[in-house]
Amino acid sequence: MISNQMRARAKELIGLIPDVVVAEGTPSTAAFREESRATPIVFLQAANPVGSGFVASLAHPGGNITGFTNFEPSMGGKWLELLKQIAPGVARAGALFNPQTHTGQYWQAIEAAAQSLAVEFARAPVHSAAEIEDVIGALAKDPNAGLLVMPDSFTLAHRELIIALATRHRLPTIYAFRVYATSGGLMCYGVDPVEDYRRAASYVDRILKGEKPADLPVQAPTKFLLVINLKAAKALGLTVPDKLLVAADEVIE
Repeated sequence: MISNQMRARAKELIGLIPDVVVAEGTPSTAAFREESRATPIVFLQAANPVGSGFVASLAHPGGNITGFTNFEPSMGGKWLELLKQIAPGVARAGALFNPQTHTGQYWQAIEAAAQSLAVEFARAPVHSAAEIEDVIGALAKDPNAGLLVMPDSFTLAHRELIIALATRHRLPTIYAFRVYATSGGLMCYGVDPVEDYRRAASYVDRILKGEKPADLPVQAPTKFLLVINLKAAKALGLTVPDKLLVAADEVIE
């Protein structure tokens, strides 16, 4: 979903005739793509570049766009596994997402993990802050419920509300980005955004030296972060297993 403001900014930037553009996220990449099929575009944090129509294939992008995706299907199953480890009582899990901004590439992995972990799983689509409140409130009525917050621009924009509701309802929740854990969320597991920027810089350099985006393969994530917020765990009445603490890349006291 591309906002009018995003379209206006993309149009303005393309109008400056840059040598290369760096776009963060699927909506911004789509906005730049609408404005130009010639200006080289390097994206990062785009979930499904093939499904979104940005590139012909990961190995051979074929156009003016390439970059670094956070698309890794197995992450879906990992989220549910980690949620069960930190909150073993979870028997029912909902996945919060906006159908307009989430590309849906994780469902198969999550559903497979749910079956192996004997967890009842359901997708929970939302389109507004009011719907977020309704969904989390309804899910939290089950004392054995847990929540997965799917990575998309809508849920990220509403992270403070989501974290506040999960805390208020004492709902064990796992997120995809570090910013959720540093903002008070229980735990996150996902790609390292800082590493993505470093890798994107290498592609910008190669394009400025004459290489074409069409010839630079889209690269999958190589580094993942597990961050646990002990204060949030205590508020939820959870004891974090030692094996999770050892595995964590960062523990927030």
